Amino acid sequence: MLDTVARTPARTLRWGIDLGLSATRTVGRALRLGLDAGIYLAVDTVRLRHPLRETLLQAWFIVSVTAFPAVLVSIPFGVIVSVQVGSLTQQVGATSIAGAAGGLGVIRQGAPIVAALLLGGAAGSAIAADLGARTIREEIDAMRTMGIDPVRRLVAPRLAAMAAIAPLLCLVIVFMGVGTGYLINVGAQGGTPGSYLSSFASFATISDLFVALAKSILFGVIVVIVACQRGLEATHGPKGVANAVNAAVVIGVMAAFGVNLVITQLVSMFMPTRIG
Repeated sequence: MLDTVARTPARTLRWGIDLGLSATRTVGRALRLGLDAGIYLAVDTVRLRHPLRETLLQAWFIVSVTAFPAVLVSIPFGVIVSVQVGSLTQQVGATSIAGAAGGLGVIRQGAPIVAALLLGGAAGSAIAADLGARTIREEIDAMRTMGIDPVRRLVAPRLAAMAAIAPLLCLVIVFMGVGTGYLINVGAQGGTPGSYLSSFASFATISDLFVALAKSILFGVIVVIVACQRGLEATHGPKGVANAVNAAVVIGVMAAFGVNLVITQLVSMFMPTRIG
């Protein structure tokens, strides 16, 4: 009994070290996959050898699974932000800045985060399931046997499609969120169109939109790399594909949230909000 108790801390420490090493190796493989896919994408684009048809098919697929949900999510999101901000500004007597507060919340945080959730939950899961199914059917091994690099043939087109669609999805969410907030503030909270638009224009800048678009592209890249890695490393039949899909969604979204925290802090330090 005493020996078991004495060995427990050592086992826990060893388990923690093994877990940390495994996570480090996984991150390393993901970074290498992303780097290889980026290099293939750049080289093949310059040489006019990029599989454009596959990229267009993947881009259309991403649009088909994320566009309509983005509209459905951004409308209630805009309503919630507008109601909460409007209620707070009315209590403190600052209704004139309701447009600025709601609009900045949607542009700076809401739109990129919603885009990351949709890209990870819809597009990322589908990509992981597709590549995982190909892996367990040994199609990926067959491609390598024929001298076809699956990273160049499968991952690079999906990376290009995600990088192209992510900012467009973010723009849709921004437009719907800000538009919904405008309608709620003017139609239900007694605000005036001029006050809403003038406060929004005083606080929001074009750099805020650029930061949101850059964040959405980065989140999309993270999601697609994680999804491709999980799919290409799927094992143990259909159960392994299900585990790969689950891991792709959870890890991709959590990684995007972590990166968003860092970017938000950096933007707050070097690009503080200014009036006018």
